[in-house]
Amino acid sequence: MNARKRYDELCSERSQFLSEAEECARLTLPYLVRGHEEHVTGMKQFKTPWQSVGSKAVTALSSKLMLALLPPQTSFFKLQLDESQLGADFGPEIKAELDLSFAKVERTILESIAASDDRVAVHQALQHLVVAGNALIFMGKKGLKVFPLNRYVVERDGNGNVLEIVTKEKISKKIIDKDLPDTFETKDVVDTTTSNNKEVDVYTHIKRDNNRVVWHQEVYDKVIPKSVSKAPLDANPWLPLRFNTVDGEDYGRGRVSQFIGDLKSLESLSQALVEGSAAAAKVVFVVSPSSTTKPSTLANAGNGAIIQGRPDDVGVVQVGKTADFRTAFEMSQIFERRISEAFLILNPRNAERVTAEEVRMTQMELEQQLGGLFSLLTVEFLVPYLNRKLSVAQKTGEIPRIPKGIVRPTIVAGINSLGRGQDAVSLGQFLQTIAQTMGPEAIAQFINPTEVVKRLAAAQGIDVLNLVRSEEELNQQQMVAQQQQEQAQNMEQAIAMSKTPLMDPTKNPQLNADLQSAAE
Repeated sequence: MNARKRYDELCSERSQFLSEAEECARLTLPYLVRGHEEHVTGMKQFKTPWQSVGSKAVTALSSKLMLALLPPQTSFFKLQLDESQLGADFGPEIKAELDLSFAKVERTILESIAASDDRVAVHQALQHLVVAGNALIFMGKKGLKVFPLNRYVVERDGNGNVLEIVTKEKISKKIIDKDLPDTFETKDVVDTTTSNNKEVDVYTHIKRDNNRVVWHQEVYDKVIPKSVSKAPLDANPWLPLRFNTVDGEDYGRGRVSQFIGDLKSLESLSQALVEGSAAAAKVVFVVSPSSTTKPSTLANAGNGAIIQGRPDDVGVVQVGKTADFRTAFEMSQIFERRISEAFLILNPRNAERVTAEEVRMTQMELEQQLGGLFSLLTVEFLVPYLNRKLSVAQKTGEIPRIPKGIVRPTIVAGINSLGRGQDAVSLGQFLQTIAQTMGPEAIAQFINPTEVVKRLAAAQGIDVLNLVRSEEELNQQQMVAQQQQEQAQNMEQAIAMSKTPLMDPTKNPQLNADLQSAAE
């Protein structure tokens, strides 16, 4: 079965998830999710929502998730040595040196990420995850590529493992025909998948084959030469992501779908408030039919003009729905607050004096909720993303080969208790506890300062090369300082000795006689 037919078969299972994703996008970011097979070359006009809380919530949550998964200043992973290997093959004294080497490898990977556009693609994928609940990332040689839900289908087994993926792209015929060989006959093939004569549908079929992943591309229902590729399962470049999982479903559910009720209610109330406020803001004067005041005279009168008439004959049409508007406004505020809390938007207390500690505690409370949100993303995105990055970097020679079974990478993004930053805080608290309970002299007695400096540098990802003195340099510096101290002491002793009566010739006859004999 070719890729096009397989794609059409799996589309039926995706249709319900895609319809739900379109509804979620309509209330948040309408341009994010398009229709089933919708393809518009120009700009498509979408219906603008009556509120912007949904778009703000999606943008805020996706940004927080990206900063939690790929922090710009710190490493989202760390390489750890298997503790069981320390006694057999390695000594405990080289643990600090290994940590420094691991930190150098981490910086190399982070520099390659910073030099690429990975964070842009990840942020785009996270927006799709928050709204649609699904996104596909391909880690190619030129960078990451994001496939929205309407451009791929996936099949999983009962445990959630990916068995098959089929993607659909539209590529220019000029590019495709240039890459196809002359023996690739397309004259007799009728392309029924697209009505655009300038573009053609290209399908990519990805399948799992035991412990590896194989894929190829097809056009005109034929395999494109030189498009067949494969990769180990632990370095798979195809990452189908889900925000939340449901047992037995091949696709995930987004964050927006969990709070779609509040968003729909807020949308209805916002529309009613906007339309009602516009109607209430309209000013219409009415004139009694039996009055002597003419409507034309009133309409043509300028500001401050004097006309003939009675004020009782002129009135203003009023809506009289102030209480109802207040009720709708209060309900909309409740829905907005609930949505902001669900999407981790920081709203400090509205008061004259809000302390920095209160803001920090509120921010910490919101960040603690991220643990449940990106737990699945850690397994389905960060782990394979890191494995692929390490595999490519080892093949290109950017980093040395990492021995399996001895060194293992560990994801620490978002989990402060396991991160290197928390290691530095824990080490500082440990030293402070010793100083408070046993006295400051206990630190100099029991703690090795060189090891403390190295561990702090490794915890903060700082390269200590030519920055921190080695043991040899410290010993040499100590010997030089000791020699200088001995020379200073000898000089002081000589000066002090010269001031004693024994060294005075006028008071010591023997010394005077010795000096005279030496002069003769």
